[in-house]
Amino acid sequence: MTANNDKARLFRSYHDGVLLLPNAWDACSAVVIERAGASAIATSSAAVSWALGRPDGQRLGRDAMAAAVGRIADAVDVPVTADIEGGYGPDPEDVAATVEAVVAAGAAGINLEDSPGPAGDPLVAPSAQAERIAAACAAAARAGAPDLVVNARTDVFFHQVGDPAGRLDEVIARAEVYAAAGAACLFVPGLLDLGLLEKLTAAVPVPVNAGLFFAGGPTVARLAKAGVRRISVGTALAGVAYTAVQRAAEAFLADGALDATAGSLSPLDLDAAMNRAASR
Repeated sequence: MTANNDKARLFRSYHDGVLLLPNAWDACSAVVIERAGASAIATSSAAVSWALGRPDGQRLGRDAMAAAVGRIADAVDVPVTADIEGGYGPDPEDVAATVEAVVAAGAAGINLEDSPGPAGDPLVAPSAQAERIAAACAAAARAGAPDLVVNARTDVFFHQVGDPAGRLDEVIARAEVYAAAGAACLFVPGLLDLGLLEKLTAAVPVPVNAGLFFAGGPTVARLAKAGVRRISVGTALAGVAYTAVQRAAEAFLADGALDATAGSLSPLDLDAAMNRAASR
C-alpha cells in the first residue's frame, strides 16, 4: 500500500456524508482552496488545460496532466482527485497507463468519462466503458492504491444523448454496469433537475456527484435532500479568478485604477502560503 492509498481511503469515507468538492487548476489555487477549509480537492481538466495554454478535451496530454496533478497533490495535505477526462486514449490499456501516472503523482481518486471526444460523438458503449473502469481499478491496485475512488462520469445529459424521456433510464443502466466494474460513485454533469436527481439517487448503487458550474443552480441543501452525496464546481472557481483578472486589467488600462484589487490576497500572504506548501 502507498501513502496516497491512505488518502484514497479517507477520501472514500467522505462520501458517507455530503462532500463539497472545489476544483483547483494549479498548486496555488489548491493551497488557497485548502486554506478555505476544503476537506478534499478535485482538479478541473479544463482549467488545468487553460492554465497550461491548451483548450479542454484531452488536448493537454497524459504527461502534462499528471505533472499538474502532482504539483497540486504535493502542495496540499487533503486528498486530491484527478480529472483524467476520457483516460487519454480509447482502450483499457490507455486508461490503465493514465491511472498509474496519476497515482504516482499522488491522486486519491479519478474522474473517468464515457465521452470519447467532442460533443456529437457517440458515447462509449456501456460494456466498453466497464472494461475501461475495471482497467482503472486494476491499475490503481498494481500501483499500490486499491482504494482509489473512481468517479464514473456519464455524459448522457451533458451531451443530450438520445430521447430526453429516456435519458434517466440510460444513466441508471450505465450506473449499474459501471458500479459492477468497480466505480465508487457516479457523476452526471448537466443534470440538476431535483426530481430526476431524487429518482437517480434512489435507483443507483453508488453515491451521485452533481456539478454546480454556475450561479443560480440548486442549493447544496436541496441537492443533499435529493440524495446527492458529492457536489463539485468544475471550472466555476477558475472562471471567477479569470473574470476578476479581466475586470481589473480593463479598469487599469482604462484609467490606471487598481480599485478592483481591494481586499485581494496580498503577494506576501500568497508567498507565505506557497512557502508552507513547499516545505511539506
